[in-house]
Amino acid sequence: MPSPKIGFIGYGAMAQRMGANLRKAGYPVVAYAPSGGKDETEMLPSPRAIAEAAEIIIFCVPNDAAENESLHGENGALAALTPSKLVLDTSTVSPDQADAFASLAVEHGFSLLDAPMSGSTPEAETGDLVMLVGGDEAVVKRAQPVLDVIGKLTIHAGPAGSAARLKLVVNGVMGATLNVIAEGVSYGLAAGLDRDVVFDTLQQVAVVSPHHKRKLKMGQNREFPSQFPTRLMSKDMGLLLDAGRKVGAFMPGMAVADQALALSNRLHANEDYSALIGAMEHSVANLPHK
Repeated sequence: MPSPKIGFIGYGAMAQRMGANLRKAGYPVVAYAPSGGKDETEMLPSPRAIAEAAEIIIFCVPNDAAENESLHGENGALAALTPSKLVLDTSTVSPDQADAFASLAVEHGFSLLDAPMSGSTPEAETGDLVMLVGGDEAVVKRAQPVLDVIGKLTIHAGPAGSAARLKLVVNGVMGATLNVIAEGVSYGLAAGLDRDVVFDTLQQVAVVSPHHKRKLKMGQNREFPSQFPTRLMSKDMGLLLDAGRKVGAFMPGMAVADQALALSNRLHANEDYSALIGAMEHSVANLPHK
């Protein structure tokens, strides 16, 4: 049997890499990219065209507003999402948005998983993403061949909306940890330690994750190529704090990180979120403590 056609709605840095891996695995791929992002993939003119052409539709958009714009209206995907369609929403959106999308799936009869990924562009390129999925077990099983191409592990978080919530947990830990690392670097430099000693040491110790060691290398090089742009991390931290407030969660450390990343976002929106390390280094200018 031929592989089902896959259509991307949103075709930025992450989606292009997922699309490339799916093509290598034999899947025909089409895409709609409202804000650019083109490769050899056939581009279609609207979300509705994607939903009409593809059997499996992957949403990979930056926020709630972009997702709603892609869903609704005459050229929105919802007009063509029939019961035979399978939708994977890999976007990082609010829990409320994930719940609303799930309600639309029930109303219109199509299959849906909220399926945000954990990982950045290097993992997307090698197919080593960790896929978090929320929805019915039968739908997870249907989607598993595609999930196995774009990720190394699939975690079924629970019913619809669970993965959207779990993704905020993961990104909150990422953002808060990066902020703590940046604070540590800031102290070390302000205290007069040799710059390379500080960065080299943190890249060797076990308490720093491989992900954050990559961020430290960027900080050491003072170059922040965008594997995960600050504007998206800042957005995700805001989603987390808003969601946490609604359920009464106590997250003071993540609240501080949210504020630090919001400040970094003013000057480094399109650089990697590790630019916060550079921003804090600039603030202390490696001056000795007095």
